[in-house]
Amino acid sequence: MAAYHWIKVFDSEEALQNNVKPNSVFATTVKGEKILLIQHDTAFYAVQERCPHNGASMAHGFCLKDELTCPVHRFRFNVVDGKSVSGGSYALKTYPVVINQEGVFVGVKAKWWEA
Repeated sequence: MAAYHWIKVFDSEEALQNNVKPNSVFATTVKGEKILLIQHDTAFYAVQERCPHNGASMAHGFCLKDELTCPVHRFRFNVVDGKSVSGGSYALKTYPVVINQEGVFVGVKAKWWEA
């Protein structure tokens, strides 16, 4: 099982909800990796910021239900598992999100030499 660095992105669930609205995209950087936080239903997801199809920023993409759409070529990705729903083998890297009494954390896989 992969080891993770758990990085605090918000001090509380309330702060998360104030910044990451349903069907919107919130861009941030976690341990040097640009990621997007997305709210779908009552859950929060984190995915890579760059489109794996053409490298465009997904920060200005839009969400509908559980899909994030690239603003450039309109490729769509499921925010839960990162898989393309537009066809092809493209997939967004996903990151685990943990919410507890200490805050909101995103897990970034540790490099092999850090584990």
